Amino acid sequence: MSEQAKSAADFLAKAGSLMTSRGKEYDKAEGERSMARTVSAFNSITGQSLTEAEGWLLLQVLKDVRQWQRPEYHADSAEDGVAYSALKAEALAKGELK
Repeated sequence: MSEQAKSAADFLAKAGSLMTSRGKEYDKAEGERSMARTVSAFNSITGQSLTEAEGWLLLQVLKDVRQWQRPEYHADSAEDGVAYSALKAEALAKGELK
């Protein structure tokens, strides 16, 4: 299957796989969970009050900007964007809105 022919379900499955593998590599066995510590450090350094959900949104926007700067499809940007969206939704569901 070509990269362009992937279905939405394929992207969701890939995002889940990426979160699990990166979590094991960098963070926790249950998957990617580094943003809370990241925004806490950012907030300590800058005096801001970024939330975990906003941190995921920032990374999602970064991946979108990278994707749209290229004339061709970039799988990493698309797949990471889906994963960041899911992590943002999780944070929002925990009450991460200001």
